[in-house]
Amino acid sequence: METRRLRLLVELSRLGSMRAVADELHITTSTVSQQLAVLAREAGATLVEPDGRRVRLTPAGQRLARHGLTILAAVEAARLDLDPDAEPAGALRVAGFATAVRRSLLPIAATLAATTPRVRLLIHEHEPFEAFELLAMDAMDLALTYDYNLAPAAFDPALETVPLWEVPWGLGVPSDAPAVTFAGYADDDWIVNSRNTADEDVVRAVASLEGFTPRIVHRADSLDLVQDMIVAGLGVGLLPMDETTLPGVRLLAMTAAEVRLRCYAVTRRGRAGWPPLALLLRLLTGG
Repeated sequence: METRRLRLLVELSRLGSMRAVADELHITTSTVSQQLAVLAREAGATLVEPDGRRVRLTPAGQRLARHGLTILAAVEAARLDLDPDAEPAGALRVAGFATAVRRSLLPIAATLAATTPRVRLLIHEHEPFEAFELLAMDAMDLALTYDYNLAPAAFDPALETVPLWEVPWGLGVPSDAPAVTFAGYADDDWIVNSRNTADEDVVRAVASLEGFTPRIVHRADSLDLVQDMIVAGLGVGLLPMDETTLPGVRLLAMTAAEVRLRCYAVTRRGRAGWPPLALLLRLLTGG
């Protein structure tokens, strides 16, 4: 079996249509169909079947696609292993959420530039779901993503994940608000993230434990904006416990259930050995 045909099957399992695979790889739909037909003959099994006006993978196709992920990752790792001591060089594309960029990436950017000038760091601010899509399209080399212990992420088997750090989160409320518990804000308006549902899932989970349904009214991506809205009396929302708050904002520790944000470095399987990426991962993990 040729790896290029296996890649077509893997991409079909991810994208769901031959047209999408063709667009992704800049080839024709007929080429995708023909190459998958060859792969089916090589495998001795039917890999795709009609599904209305589209196609879907058969159980055999699904199994081979899973094997394909492992095989393609191994081939990529073998290619990198041919020259493991090569000097890191090239554009290193990183997608990450703002806090991780500030906390993990910016502190080592100057070191990277000074010690390895042939590596050019390209930083893009994205929420996890966006970063995962960019990794899948091979438009990014590394993603800095997060989840919460009360809303864990399900990572695709095509990805490799390295835990970086954890931060406790609490409830941000106006400094003059009298209530000192999560449940004390059952009747308040709530502020959640506008680009990711994870913190809303956490708010709803903790509220459920406290016996109420939160009234989600506002959505904002910037934590600075969330604090401004709290100061303005527009609502309450989750904030990291280890960062300085604005005057007028008070942080309450979570007592009904501990809330922790967890940060990860995520790469496509088999890519972590690429010298520039391997160097960045060592710096991020302190290795």
